[in-house]
Order: sequence, then C-alpha cells, then structure tokens
Amino acid sequence: MMNVTPDQTEVLQAGPVRKFKRSEFDQMVREGWFQDERVELLLGTLFEMAPIDPAHCVSADLLRRVFERGIGDRAFIMSGNPFAASEDSEPQPDLTIVPNGDYWKEHPSRALLVIEVSRTSLKYDRGLKSLVYCTAKVDEYWIVNHVDRCVEIHRESGPDGWQIKLRAYPGETIAPLAFPDVTIEVSAILPP
Repeated sequence: MMNVTPDQTEVLQAGPVRKFKRSEFDQMVREGWFQDERVELLLGTLFEMAPIDPAHCVSADLLRRVFERGIGDRAFIMSGNPFAASEDSEPQPDLTIVPNGDYWKEHPSRALLVIEVSRTSLKYDRGLKSLVYCTAKVDEYWIVNHVDRCVEIHRESGPDGWQIKLRAYPGETIAPLAFPDVTIEVSAILPP
C-alpha cells in the first residue's frame, strides 16, 4: 500500500468524490462486485460493515425469535437485509420490522422498527446510521448497546433529529410502538 503524506490526505479529503445512488449500488450488487465484502451504502458512500462477534449474533437472534413469536404474520421480520432508506442510502440493519408487502423486486422502504446490535460500531450506529434512519422516517430505532448494557430507544423522527430518546436497562421491559403487546426483558437480549 502506498504511503500518503498529510498534505496528500488533505487533498484527497477535499477533492471531488463520486457518490452512488441506491439504484447504482443495487446494480453493482447484482453484478457481483461485493461478493466477498460486507458493505452498505449510506449517504452515497460505501462503508465496510463491522465484523460480528458471537454476542452480537446471539442478541440479534434472540430478538428475531421474540418478534417472530409475538408478531407472527402481522408484519415482516428481516434479519440483516437491506433497507431502502433513501435514494442514496441502503443500510443493512441487524433486524428490521416492516409492514407486510411484496418485496420480491424491491427492498422495503418503510420500517416500523429498525434495530442495530452494537459494541464496536456504537459511534457509527448513534451517528451516521441514526441520521439515515431518522431521515427515512423510520417509526422507531433501537440500539442494543453492549458497551453500556442498555437499549437506546429513538422515536418520533423530526427535522432536528429524534424527538424522543430513552434508555432501558436490565430489569426493565420494552416493547415496540407498533406492537406494544410484544414485550422484551432487556437483560434477556444483552450478554451476561
């Protein structure tokens, strides 16, 4: 790999950047450009996705199981699938609950709940991804925060960001706005 001087870095950062549209990204995926890579499109830029550790997998799988049992056929539950957030963003949340619909040809563009399980990607999930989900007017966004051992709940997207931000800790129970009858013990989805 070539060494880049600080002056060159400044030029690279200030130079023109070719942003991608979601339709272009989807075409590249169909053509096999990213077969051995885990990438997602956010605000026209491709980002590498963080590696997934066992605790991350368990949290995501436990949530999926709870929602599948509790929601049943009332909505579509997707694990790690692309979400068509905007013309220039297609994140791949850990879990997405979307209205029932025909998704054979297009990724869903409406979400009742988006969940990210986070340890190494906490800053990214709180920052850029939160902005993308808020701008997409996702009904609710949860971050299962392994670092601080809580679930961060974001509701009511507005022009200035999420209007409601809550934290739930072990010993508390949470439920999504769209399905208040589906309750989850916070301690059950966090590593011991």
